[in-house]
Amino acid sequence: MKAVVCERTELSVRDLPDPEPGPGQVVLEVVRAGICGSDLHARFHADELAEVSSAIGMTDIMRTTDAVVMGHEFSGRVASYGPGTRKRYAEGTPVVAFPMVRREGAMQMIGLSPRCTGAYAEQVLVEDAFLFEVDNGYSPELAALTEPMAVAHHAVRKSRIGKGETAVVVGCGPIGLAVILMLKARGVRHVVASDYSAARRALAERCGADEVVDPAATSPWSTFEGHKRYRTDATPLLDYAHKAIGDLRKVPFLPWTRLVRAAELAGQSPQQGPVVFECVGVPGVLDHVIAGAPLYTRVVVVGVCMEPDRITPVMAINKEISLQFVFAYDPAEYADTLRMLTSGAVDPSPLHTGTVGLGEVAQAFDDLGSAEHHAKVLVDPTA
Repeated sequence: MKAVVCERTELSVRDLPDPEPGPGQVVLEVVRAGICGSDLHARFHADELAEVSSAIGMTDIMRTTDAVVMGHEFSGRVASYGPGTRKRYAEGTPVVAFPMVRREGAMQMIGLSPRCTGAYAEQVLVEDAFLFEVDNGYSPELAALTEPMAVAHHAVRKSRIGKGETAVVVGCGPIGLAVILMLKARGVRHVVASDYSAARRALAERCGADEVVDPAATSPWSTFEGHKRYRTDATPLLDYAHKAIGDLRKVPFLPWTRLVRAAELAGQSPQQGPVVFECVGVPGVLDHVIAGAPLYTRVVVVGVCMEPDRITPVMAINKEISLQFVFAYDPAEYADTLRMLTSGAVDPSPLHTGTVGLGEVAQAFDDLGSAEHHAKVLVDPTA
C-alpha cells in the first residue's frame, strides 16, 4: 500500500506492506484522515513529546529518527478481519475506530507510534473492540472528524460548564472551533470566541459563537468590565461582601453563614467567573489568560504546548484561578461523539476547509503552519 512516512521531519510517499490483522483486529480501507495539530507538532517535536510521555510509562511514542505513518483521525470501510473477531459489519461498511491498536503485546497510539501504521495510508489496522459503524447514511468524510470532536467533547465535559455560564474560547483553530460546537450542543447560551484571524473568526460564527473578538483590536477580557456577575476588579467585590454580610447579620434568628452557603448552592455566590478554553498551545498564552481573565475563572487548557512555559502563580492565587488540563477522551466519549454527529446534534462541516491526496500531505503540513483560512484538512488516499 502507499502511505506518507515521516522520518527526520521529512514527509514522503512510500510503498509499505499491507497490514495483517491479528486476533481481534480489522483492516480498514481509509476513506479520509484528518491532519491534526498534534501531528504538526510531532513532526518537529517528537523527541520532546516522547521524553515527557515516557515519564508516565508511555514508552512507544515516535521520535524524529523513527519512520512513522501518522494519522489518528480517520474514517474507513471494513476490508478484512483477523481471527477471533465477531465480524459484526459486512465488508465495505463505513466505520470509525478509537485510535489505539495492540502491537507486540502492548496498546499503541495509532499514528504516533513506530510500532503501528497510522491513517495517512491506503489502509489502517484497528481493534475490533474499538470499531463503530457510521450509520444513518452519515457522510464518511465528515465521520473522520469524530476524533477531534471527541477531544472537544471531553474538554467541555471536564469543564462542568453550566448553560447559564459564559465560555471564552481563546484560539479558533480546529480544536477551538470544535469546542465551540460542543459548547453550543451542551446548551451554553453565551460563547465568546477570540482569534487574530478574520477567517477563523468567521468560522467561529458559523460554529455558533455568540460573540467574536479580534484580540488585536479588543481584549476578550474587556467584555467583562462592569459585568454584573463576573468581576475583573477585586475592590467592588470586597465592598459588596462587607455590605452583604452586614445586612445578613441584621436578620434575627437566622445564622448568616448558612444564608451564604444557601446562596452558593443556588448559584448566587459572587465568587463566580467564566470558563476559559485555552486552545492555542503557544508559550505565553496561559499567562495572558491568567492576567486578563476575571476573578474565579476556570481555565481549561486544551491547546498542546510542546515547549516550557511560564505563568505568574501569585496572579492566579490572587484571582483564585482554577486550572484544568485535559487530554484526549475515553472510548465512551468517542462513541457519544459519533452519535452526536450521526444524529445531527452537532454539525462539524464548518471545520472541513480542504482535502488533499497522499502526495500533497507534505505541502498541506507546511500550509497549515501559517494558513489562516484553513481549519481541518482531510487526506483522501485515493486522490
